[in-house]
Amino acid sequence: MTFIEFKKQLLDAEISLPKFSKLIKVSEKNIQSYKKKGEVPNTIAVIASCFVVMHKQGLDFRFIIEELGLEAKTKKGAGFAKKSKDNETVDSSEQQS
Repeated sequence: MTFIEFKKQLLDAEISLPKFSKLIKVSEKNIQSYKKKGEVPNTIAVIASCFVVMHKQGLDFRFIIEELGLEAKTKKGAGFAKKSKDNETVDSSEQQS
């Protein structure tokens, strides 16, 4: 699905891109990046298409998705770890030496 078709699907489902990204717990930045690629991944296309069908049938897809209790993914790996207070204490004591 092209990004333009995806945006049309969101209009048909009567949901904005920011609300869509918040609902499915994917960063808006992430979804906007598909604009440059010209296409959205299959999973995003399927979700948008399902939202349209559900909306047309009068189903409240927002409630259904919220009931899933989705959680946003956090970045893991080198460079993404938050500093703990212990690390900050060590860093400041090393600077004083």
